[in-house]
Amino acid sequence: MEELKKPETMRAICAEAVGTFIFIFLVLGTAVASANVTGGGMDAARLLTISLAFGISIAAVVAATARISGGHINPAVTFAALLTGKIGKEKAVAYVLAQLVGAVIAAGLVRILIPAVMEYELGANSIGQAARAEGFTELRGFGMEVVLTFMFVWVIFAVAVDKRGPGFPIAPIAIGLTLAVVHLVGIPFTTVSVNPARTFGPALIGGEWNAHWIYWLGPLIGAAIAGVTYQYMFGERGKAPGG
Repeated sequence: MEELKKPETMRAICAEAVGTFIFIFLVLGTAVASANVTGGGMDAARLLTISLAFGISIAAVVAATARISGGHINPAVTFAALLTGKIGKEKAVAYVLAQLVGAVIAAGLVRILIPAVMEYELGANSIGQAARAEGFTELRGFGMEVVLTFMFVWVIFAVAVDKRGPGFPIAPIAIGLTLAVVHLVGIPFTTVSVNPARTFGPALIGGEWNAHWIYWLGPLIGAAIAGVTYQYMFGERGKAPGG
């Protein structure tokens, strides 16, 4: 608990809240704006637009917060850091709470600024009716979230956590590109979370809890597998930057 009282720790926690707020507002805003352009439908152009928005936004936010907090911006990343000894328990809990608060404020602000008839469920995560109609079940969605989060967090460990990685400024770009491609793969099926805060914010504000469990359990398991396997198969034992 003494660590939480340090000024640098408080700054790191605040950076996680603000960084998550910026990220979630930008990506939810893009999802809602693009839905208004297409009438809510998903075509190739909208798929690419949303995917790029996620990738560019996380790259910018990670670059902005990496030297303050480590740039987690995601409870799944913080969980992987905790399991691999990159962050202490108290600090990890504070990070996750900050991330969730930032996400809720972002979703709430989107709701305040955009009329209800234009908000399209605030871009909340859910398994779409079209995917369900074709046999895409919640269990498949869970598996998809595990796999996509594993890939995303594995890249994070390789380029940002591992001291032998490229670090700044290459790491945020690599992380952003990975998140963009993850969304290109998964949006038609689960709409993609790989980040429980991204799911929790619009779910709480908009009341959309469709298959909510897969967007927590899938990312946490995928991140845990990625962090532990990278740490003990490929990584160094040193402390993560900003951890």
